[in-house]
Amino acid sequence: MHTEIERKFLVLNTDFIAESYKNHTIKQGFLSTNKKRTVRIRIINNTGFLTVKGLSNKSGTTRFEWEKEISILEAELLLKHCKKHIINKTRYFVKHEGFTFEVDIFKGKNKGLLLAEIELEHENQSFSKPKWLGKEVTGDIKYYNSVLSKNPFKKW
Repeated sequence: MHTEIERKFLVLNTDFIAESYKNHTIKQGFLSTNKKRTVRIRIINNTGFLTVKGLSNKSGTTRFEWEKEISILEAELLLKHCKKHIINKTRYFVKHEGFTFEVDIFKGKNKGLLLAEIELEHENQSFSKPKWLGKEVTGDIKYYNSVLSKNPFKKW
C-alpha cells in the first residue's frame, strides 16, 4: 500500500517512441468505478494484477493505491466481470532528465488518445518537460481510465 502522486498530460505526437527503453501491452477493466474507490483488473503482457485506488485529492495528483499480482487465469476470468469496455493500450517507458514518463497509446474505442503520466515524490516537485508533452490534464476525470472505460475517447 502506498500513496500515488502523479501528474497526467496529453501527448502531442509519437516522437517519444524513439526515446523509449521498453513497452508493455496492457488490457484492463474495472469491477468498480465508484468515486471513492476503483477496483481494476489489469493484464500487463502475461501478468495479472488486482488494484484498488482511493479517492483523489482536490488537485487530482494524490491518492491511495494498493496492488497485488494475481495469476493470468484469475485476471482473465475477472476481466469477464468488468463494467462496460475493456481498455487496451501499449505503454512506453521514457527516461527524461532523471524522471520516467509512462506514455500510453490507446487502442479500440480510445484509439487516437495519447496520455503520459509521471510519478513524483511530492505534489509540487518540479521536472523538465519533453518537447512531445502537451497540455496537463491532471485531475480532469474524463482522462481517468475508469471513466474512459465508460465514455471512450471515440464518443467525445
